[in-house]
Amino acid sequence: MLHIAGIRNCNKIRDTKKWMEEHDVEFEFIDLKKDPLSRDELKELELKVGLDVLVNRRGRKWRDLGLAHKDLTSEELFEQLLEHQTMIKRPVLLKEESVLVGYDEESFEAFIAGEEETE
Repeated sequence: MLHIAGIRNCNKIRDTKKWMEEHDVEFEFIDLKKDPLSRDELKELELKVGLDVLVNRRGRKWRDLGLAHKDLTSEELFEQLLEHQTMIKRPVLLKEESVLVGYDEESFEAFIAGEEETE
């Protein structure tokens, strides 16, 4: 099953869900505000795609926390992301061992096509 992680009121999440529905792709939505990722789940994402991909450095929470002007270690950045999961770039698509981060319809098509071949 495809999982989409994000925040319910995010425009990119709305667009992603709409795209999936229009392309008849079944998915389960994970609302990071109501059901945040555990330390282990976030660590697994970090290992698969890296913090640079996961962290939305253009978002409101990043600016509100003033992180742009801080020289954070990877560990400190991870802890900030764990505590403030609204800083995760959206959407995060999860399927078995595969992860796709960010809104890109062409990438969605390739990601979904790759999934169907393995099922």
